[in-house]
Amino acid sequence: MAATSTLDKPRPLPTTVPQHLARSAESWHGTIAPDGPFTPQKDRYHLYIGLFCPFAHRANIVRHLFKLQDVLPLSVVRPYPKGDDSGWPGWRFPKTADEYPNATVDHIFGSEYLHEIYFKADPKYKGRYSVPALWDKKTNTMVNNESAEMMRWLQKAYDGVIDTGREAMALYPQHLRGVIDEVSEWMQRDLNGGVYKAGFAETQEDYDKNVLPVFAAMNRVEKMLFANGGPFLLGKALTELDVRAYCTLVRFDPVYVQHFKVNLGTVRHDYPQINNWLKMLYESIPGFKETTNFKHIKENYTKSHSGINPKAITPMGPYPDVEDGWEADVQKVKVGGVMMKEVLELEKKLSGGFVNS
Repeated sequence: MAATSTLDKPRPLPTTVPQHLARSAESWHGTIAPDGPFTPQKDRYHLYIGLFCPFAHRANIVRHLFKLQDVLPLSVVRPYPKGDDSGWPGWRFPKTADEYPNATVDHIFGSEYLHEIYFKADPKYKGRYSVPALWDKKTNTMVNNESAEMMRWLQKAYDGVIDTGREAMALYPQHLRGVIDEVSEWMQRDLNGGVYKAGFAETQEDYDKNVLPVFAAMNRVEKMLFANGGPFLLGKALTELDVRAYCTLVRFDPVYVQHFKVNLGTVRHDYPQINNWLKMLYESIPGFKETTNFKHIKENYTKSHSGINPKAITPMGPYPDVEDGWEADVQKVKVGGVMMKEVLELEKKLSGGFVNS
């Protein structure tokens, strides 16, 4: 039975940081594992995502890579509206299956808003109503709403329960963990989170300071692809770093360049290695293209950030969203980058990423 609207519920107190961006202390960190309270079972868990969100995108890519679609169903919120500056009432589900393409009703509770699921887990919840969010139908509570954690353990969650056909794949292999951990730190800070720091800057000074590290990180990724020999960031193995970077960089030219003003360069013009890698993942690795929806991505940013884009007009370009064709031999691909002095100085401070050094 569909749940009633909770718009008559007491509104969470406003905070100085919008709830959909703030790091909440009230988050869930459970895991699906044979030896814990959340044991792996088909259709016991339900994943709530937004196709627009780069962090939810991580979990959905892993879900596809390890063929978990049949055991882990999902519900998809609309990409807009998101609510007021405090994040209230937050992401909404379509009222019908055909209201917005590729968004879904809440298949579990029939909720109108995502916050209703959060309040079911904790009626006093005051954190973000964020995606991804993983729900346990058996114990009727939230399991996890942290994308980096979910991305890491979800790949092994159903081992022995279903045949994923991916026994040889490990996105966090033992011999590369040191490199992955080192790069993940600055990739999250300067690239995954960096586009938001620049995009939501409220002063010229803050923007000028925050846009530079984005391109320092991209310069480093460009060099990693060439030095490690491809086709992936750390060489022959697809890892978490590819997933992390893809979810930001596939949004870069279509959204971030114009919307967040990170326009010192573009992927398709200034970063040949990244562009080649992006096309390779999108075209040839099942799970990447299938989870990438540019309508949701473009309309989320342009129609839910009224302070940045008050008329909510969504640009048509660039065309195409991802260019066609890729070169298997990365040694034949030029190494590019943004050669701005300030960017290069920041790039020198980044560590790790070269597996053969």
